[in-house]
Amino acid sequence: MARRPRSTKLETRTARLELPVRKKPHKFTTIAPGIALAYRRNRGAGTWVVRVADGHGGNWTKGFAVADDHEDADGSNVLTFWQAQDKARTLARGNVDDGRPCTVTEALDAYAADLKARGGLIANAFRVRYHLPPALASKTVSLLTSRELQRLRDSVALKIKPASVNRIFRGLKAALNLAAKHDSRITNINAWKVGLAALPDAHQARNTILKDEQVRVLIAAAYTEDAALGLLVEVAAVTGARPSQLARLEVGDLQVERADGPRLLMPSSRKGRGHKRIERHPIPIPASVAARLRQAAGEREASAPLLPKANGHPWGHTDHHRPFQRAVARAGLAPDTTFYALRHSNIVRALLAGVPVRLVAVAHDTSIPMIERSYSRYIGEHADAVLRRALLDTAAPVGDNIVALSGRRS
Repeated sequence: MARRPRSTKLETRTARLELPVRKKPHKFTTIAPGIALAYRRNRGAGTWVVRVADGHGGNWTKGFAVADDHEDADGSNVLTFWQAQDKARTLARGNVDDGRPCTVTEALDAYAADLKARGGLIANAFRVRYHLPPALASKTVSLLTSRELQRLRDSVALKIKPASVNRIFRGLKAALNLAAKHDSRITNINAWKVGLAALPDAHQARNTILKDEQVRVLIAAAYTEDAALGLLVEVAAVTGARPSQLARLEVGDLQVERADGPRLLMPSSRKGRGHKRIERHPIPIPASVAARLRQAAGEREASAPLLPKANGHPWGHTDHHRPFQRAVARAGLAPDTTFYALRHSNIVRALLAGVPVRLVAVAHDTSIPMIERSYSRYIGEHADAVLRRALLDTAAPVGDNIVALSGRRS
């Protein structure tokens, strides 16, 4: 068992509360070589502070837990003097290479930088920040517990759908795993594996499917709202692409002079795990849409955005939200109709037209299992129509050239 140095000024809450309130910590007490524990007296509950030598003549300090001044210790967030010693040693010996402990916020920053370098979706790192309480955001990764992470997940689950909860905390788990990957001394990986476990039965497809006439009305409403928005919506309607894919289309991706008809070279999305190289896949488009795109492109260079906003800049991640909702209202559609309704409707249209599921998945940059999970009812209708063409009609009359075979005698 590690040696437990004593400090009459810090051991009891009575002694600590007699210390003056100040920002500078009181009574640094050496608890291990290069590690010292102190107490910062606040107007409310005080906090424990660790100071660690960096091996180069300097040191760093970090407040890491609340002292049990006004409430009983819980062994995690509220600690006694003796518990604080153990946590301080763990914190000091679970550092990253630069000698500074990695907090949850810093882990998310590192994950965002990693996503940017790999061409991933940076929003995966940042969407969780809105739901992180300050105390947890500033906490060191090596001190996280499964119970506090589960409480966080469960509190968020009271506000949003289970599928959204799982999507948000996948980003947090990835950030914490990345932090642990770069620091083998972080040994509490099980904390977020258990505490942030995915909620079951979260995938419930509630896709809004628009009829063709509704899509045409929505396109017209979008053009009325803004010409640039109208073209964006029209291309989304005929390709089923995600907004992020449409924003990355370039003038050079438009191929009009083709014997088999015009098409777009649609960039793939950044969805998926690990590094995903952005590739371009041909997507056929109607001649009328191609003509509007060619007119809008004008003489711009091949690398310019094909579908810019009215100001010439590319569409940002959420730039289309408000104008699209105004177009939805103008078209008289349900208020919960989102931009993705165009994608869902395009996929269903292809399935009901008899396009093989594999081709639908490839054209929409997704997988067959995801198509099956999200559009199973429409796949059933599609399969019914295809199988019906191969049914044997047993009531059909036997032709004159058919000779019945007599039974074989044994």
